[in-house]
Amino acid sequence: MATTRRGLLGAGASAALGLIPLGKVNSVFAQNSPTTATQTSQTWDDGELSHLLPTSSHDRILIKASFKNPLGAAPTLHVGDQRISGLRSDTRGYFWQFHAGDLKPGTSYELSLRSSDGRSLSQSWKLSTMPAPDDLPSKLRLLIYSCAGGHDLFSANHTGFGFLPAAVRQRLLRRGLSFAPDALIANGDHVYWDLLAPRAAPKLGASKAALEYARFDRNAPILGGANESALLRAAGEQITPLYGTLCRSTPVFFLQDDHDHFDNDEATDDAVTFPPDNFMLQSARATQRLWYPEFLPDPNRSPGLPGSDNPDQPSFRPSGLSESFGTLRYGRLAEILLYDVRRTVTLAGPTAVFVAPDVETWLKARAAAKDVIHLVNVPSNPPGWSAGKWGEWYPDLLGSDGKLSEERPKPYWQRGWLSQHDRLMPSLSEMPGRIPLVISGDLHAIGEGRMLRSGHLNFSNNPVVAVLPGPLGTSNGGWASEFRGVGPRPPQHLDMEETVAPIEENGFLIADFTPDNITLRYFKWNQKTQPVDDIDSLEPFHTTELRRT
Repeated sequence: MATTRRGLLGAGASAALGLIPLGKVNSVFAQNSPTTATQTSQTWDDGELSHLLPTSSHDRILIKASFKNPLGAAPTLHVGDQRISGLRSDTRGYFWQFHAGDLKPGTSYELSLRSSDGRSLSQSWKLSTMPAPDDLPSKLRLLIYSCAGGHDLFSANHTGFGFLPAAVRQRLLRRGLSFAPDALIANGDHVYWDLLAPRAAPKLGASKAALEYARFDRNAPILGGANESALLRAAGEQITPLYGTLCRSTPVFFLQDDHDHFDNDEATDDAVTFPPDNFMLQSARATQRLWYPEFLPDPNRSPGLPGSDNPDQPSFRPSGLSESFGTLRYGRLAEILLYDVRRTVTLAGPTAVFVAPDVETWLKARAAAKDVIHLVNVPSNPPGWSAGKWGEWYPDLLGSDGKLSEERPKPYWQRGWLSQHDRLMPSLSEMPGRIPLVISGDLHAIGEGRMLRSGHLNFSNNPVVAVLPGPLGTSNGGWASEFRGVGPRPPQHLDMEETVAPIEENGFLIADFTPDNITLRYFKWNQKTQPVDDIDSLEPFHTTELRRT
């Protein structure tokens, strides 16, 4: 595997690499930012829509949408000649979802929304299905980032955690979308409203300002009553202002992490926040149910994986959807495996796991299969680095010397988590003719490294490439070096060759796939040293080309 890198690419180099999108990019966005003096109207008329997030497979489309006013009867989605009646997602008629099946692979469909009396609810738009599983597309482009959540309330009330304003986060998102990705992966932490975590909660959902703004009753259902109103404020105001209808023509794949269960992963003698309790599970499910799509069925993913069907509401949605374990399959060119490590975590010492055994079996089986050229793992929890926190793969803990070490035991950390890591990483390194690539979230950083060793396992013949794609929303107080006293560093269990040592700045990743290689382009923006206007013209500060052997 040959690796080449280019730093500080100029616009001319980026154009040559195909990064400049076709058509003119409007550099003044619809929402104001701190340095934007004028506001322009959107070129697409969203009508009565508040937000719309779609996903697709080769034969299905799933759309989550909300409207500015409640609808008393089900709206209809027109997909080509099909007419799909919406399913209400909330109890009040603001949120609806649409499931379209029996579609043609690799086809661009004209979509439109109409009310029950035939009134148009927005301008029509286009959305494509993925190529057929046995087709071989020539290229695939993905936009990937993590940690996009954040509520303006916390910055305004100086709770100790700051987040980029929604308008600035949207500006980063727009820049990423300007490169015309075929799909978008948002890896975890779409919502920050921690309620019980001893360190994080007093600065977030349990702060005085948050409790006055949105208070939850852990013993009541999430949807219906006061909890639903609280969810609209706490979660909705972190998601809807960011996305709106910007991704209407870009299939999205949203993966959940710890904060999406309304808590940080923390463990003390007073509180161990995971595995998630019933309130945390229902909060994460309700947020997904209202705002962003579950994962569509895949013939190579067992329909029996945890969370594949909601046992509490078996008639709520068509069968086969998955809450926590998903597949982005793009013909025979690429298969992206997405998995949440928080939902099925166990505390069983040497036999503990992050993902359930049947999930591990699925991941290893897909690594061994030979029906796709590129196979990429996208977990919510990052292999490759540690920040000394509890819910990691690794046992490292921050010492008095400011370094990570294994000299002291990490309280409540489970040895079985690392054992599972050392079963999954070899399955990637041993893939013949493939690049073992892992792109993860959680650590609020941009980074890249090659895992040469994990414990006694030697990966030097085909190193696992670990990537941190960059956070969209992190700001003051949220960086690992601030909250934990140390930024992401390789743990002692690994030998890592850091090609991009972790950078605590906002950013995103553009990943391009062809049959012969994967090209990773890293984008970053520093809120302390750069004006917001710089976001509009961001170019990659680092490029890595990974070639198949």
